[in-house]
Amino acid sequence: MRPVSVWQWSPWGLLLCLLCSSCLGSPSPSTDPEKRAGSQGLRFRLAGFPRKPYEGRVEIQRAGEWGTICDDDFTLQAAHVLCRELGFTEATGWTHSAKYGPGTGRIWLDNLSCSGTEQSVTECASRGWGNSDCTHDEDAGVICKDQRLPGFSDSNVIEVEHHLQVEEVRIRPAVGWGRRPLPVTEGLVEVRLPDGWSQVCDKGWSAHNSHVVCGMLGFPSEKRVNAAFYRLLAQRQQHSFGLHGVACVGTEAHLSLCSLEFYRANDTARCPGGGPAVVSCVPGPLYAASSGQKKQQQSKPQGEARVRLKGGAHPGEGRVEVLKASTWGTVCDRKWDLHAASVVCRELGFGSAREALSGARMGQGMGAIHLSEVRCSGQELSLWKCPHKNITAEDCSHSQDAGVRCNLPYTGAETRIRLSGGRSQHEGRVEVQIGGPGPLRWGLICGDDWGTLEAMVACRQLGLGYANHGLQETWYWDSGNITEVVMSGVRCTGTELSLDQCAHHGTHTTCKRTGTRFTAGVICSETASDLLLHSALVQETAYIEDRPLHMLYCAAEENCLASSARSANWPYGHRRLLRFSSQIHNLGRADFRPKAGRHSWVWHECHGHYHSMDIFTHYDILTPNGTKVAEGHKASFCLEDTECQEDVSKRYECANFGEQGITVGCWDLYRHDIDCQWIDITDVKPGNYILQVVINPNFEVAESDFTNNAMKCNCKYDGHRIWVHNCHIGDAFSEEANRRFERYPGQTSNQII
Repeated sequence: MRPVSVWQWSPWGLLLCLLCSSCLGSPSPSTDPEKRAGSQGLRFRLAGFPRKPYEGRVEIQRAGEWGTICDDDFTLQAAHVLCRELGFTEATGWTHSAKYGPGTGRIWLDNLSCSGTEQSVTECASRGWGNSDCTHDEDAGVICKDQRLPGFSDSNVIEVEHHLQVEEVRIRPAVGWGRRPLPVTEGLVEVRLPDGWSQVCDKGWSAHNSHVVCGMLGFPSEKRVNAAFYRLLAQRQQHSFGLHGVACVGTEAHLSLCSLEFYRANDTARCPGGGPAVVSCVPGPLYAASSGQKKQQQSKPQGEARVRLKGGAHPGEGRVEVLKASTWGTVCDRKWDLHAASVVCRELGFGSAREALSGARMGQGMGAIHLSEVRCSGQELSLWKCPHKNITAEDCSHSQDAGVRCNLPYTGAETRIRLSGGRSQHEGRVEVQIGGPGPLRWGLICGDDWGTLEAMVACRQLGLGYANHGLQETWYWDSGNITEVVMSGVRCTGTELSLDQCAHHGTHTTCKRTGTRFTAGVICSETASDLLLHSALVQETAYIEDRPLHMLYCAAEENCLASSARSANWPYGHRRLLRFSSQIHNLGRADFRPKAGRHSWVWHECHGHYHSMDIFTHYDILTPNGTKVAEGHKASFCLEDTECQEDVSKRYECANFGEQGITVGCWDLYRHDIDCQWIDITDVKPGNYILQVVINPNFEVAESDFTNNAMKCNCKYDGHRIWVHNCHIGDAFSEEANRRFERYPGQTSNQII
């Protein structure tokens, strides 16, 4: 029986064709031969920083090498063609002079001239591939319409002629199909072929094969199955075999990368003496299907996590960060590939990697870069087990931070929630599906206490990324025929995968404000800001100042002094202030903008500025047991781009009633000598304390990561001087380092004199 090559049917085979010099098998007869010839071997992506997912510097990979396009003679028509190559419907604009930063490598195209109707950029006129007199300071970029062409995957790297289906492989339960809870973890392996779903013959089936299948479906590992039960069951059922001879090494990211043999249409004897291949997968902690599995996993002793993901809009994606010497840092993207990305994904409880990201596609990190040139075989249990290089700051920059997108189990959570009435699919009134008693029905959520954290979970469940806003009133959106409130009292931590995992009132709903106008709504976004305080600067600049009362009238007006200042003998006397500089970076993928519009900002005549947020940061002095003894109220009285990275331009400036915010890649600096940049410690007695700074404490503005918004320091005050040390972001240290922080010498025996 002669096998049919995998290349004939598998979309992953098409992907490998693009990467190899030759390809076995015949092409699909439906493929346009002219377009195939013109685009073969080309890949396209958007790069640069800062940018949105649908804009950036255009880069083309040809002959295995990435390069750029010169802006000479570039037009909107050329941008239309390139946006379609990237999977978008059309272009809305283009940029010149390396607006998104200069690229590297070859400049593949120069004097590109398109009419706009071409199916491929190869049909446009140019000076020829690699023939250019430009520099990378002339790299062209495009701004595409944020609307995808049907059939393209949601990625910034679109392989020409490569259209992955939603499901290429699935697990079908042998019994109770359609009634089993999701995710399905055990059953028959089925593959989608041109004529439908087919089973796989289990002759020669190995644990390596199961490992690959489970990884594709979002599970980190596999376990043995009851072969006798499935053999007995197979004798009573009819099967349609389409695949046999599967031989995986176990490190493949997709079954199509294994050695496969397909049955031909005229093969009558299929899988003689065998049965359908069966796998049983072990879900990660986030997706354990039953409480028993969760308890079993939780009962196992687990060491401290040494790998995490940051900046991703969806579960299982983000910038890779690793823990070294009690400090988190990033990974350089040099030699970063699917093998290393899959090790990260499985280590974190997901499946194999769907995509290995480079060029800080998930935002730039801050601080150390711990690893470079990571080379994994794919069999390692941890990224730290892979060969790698330790690097210095000169070897790599955060513009090269590595990221991943992992395969996730299908839970069907997105089918139990929907938006209605909005202007686009990313916004609207939230409707949830509940069942029992009786049939399933759709209903609304009470708007009481609905906020950013709850909206974050709703957008995540919908697969729409982050929440820009959580709305408690939605009267301006048409409710349609859904009027029943079926959920109230929703309170989320922000990390849940669906709203039903959040605390709520259950079946007995209670709503203070009735009516559909007071129901919950969301506005979702694929990107969000991420603020991070430069903790070392706080430690370096902290000092005590005794400031005369006659210099503090404006500060008193803006509530920047302790309550005891009201009874002081103004203008005589002084207040003791702990002063320090505050430098707040935006490391996210969207600008940080105040929640309130400019029309509602408050003008303060005394200091001569507008407050765009009533509370931007909290400054607190705490005892070792957490009791607050002093606090500083800090409004955003001038939220602007003080400084930016080299390749980023300032966008926000407070002068002349300008827009306020912090651009991606920029930071806002409040110097230690600015009014209210302090904590009034006049009433604090000598002793050992904790200095705590919390940015965006009320979650007024959405961020991709709220866990890094708090900073704390040890501080010792003797009544005359203060020592501030060991400052770190709340999630920046390991568990052991935090334990050492909590019991530094002298802290446990706090002396109050």
